[in-house]
Amino acid sequence: MRVCGVDIKSNEAIICLMTLEQGLFQLPDCRQQRFALLQDKDAESVRKFQFTLQKFLQDYKVSQLVIRERPQKGKFAGGAVGFKIETALQLLPDINVELLSGQQIKDQLSRNPLLIDFKATGLKGFQQTAFETAYAWLHRKE
Repeated sequence: MRVCGVDIKSNEAIICLMTLEQGLFQLPDCRQQRFALLQDKDAESVRKFQFTLQKFLQDYKVSQLVIRERPQKGKFAGGAVGFKIETALQLLPDINVELLSGQQIKDQLSRNPLLIDFKATGLKGFQQTAFETAYAWLHRKE
């Protein structure tokens, strides 16, 4: 099963692809690490963002999208553009989408600590939250 972990920051969906096969985690190479919603004021921009991501997920045969849930209130609350991105992702056809809270991710990481340092994965630093989201979801489904 190929999973795409997503962390939404500002006007971007930061992603990390991950698979779990025979108990081994793998990070497939991919052509893009983030997708931006540049013009959030018109529906056409949101549709274009959604189409681009949908095409990417089809090309890489992703069956599960896991989004790190953002709080709606408080100091770390998500902005309006971030919620548009989240909605566009949740409405993608033929893709299972699930939200994981920060607490659920933290719980899974404490029960199943990473066996390697994140820097050794070869991913960019800004992808760490997306990586942890996919990792936590895959451990939850074991």
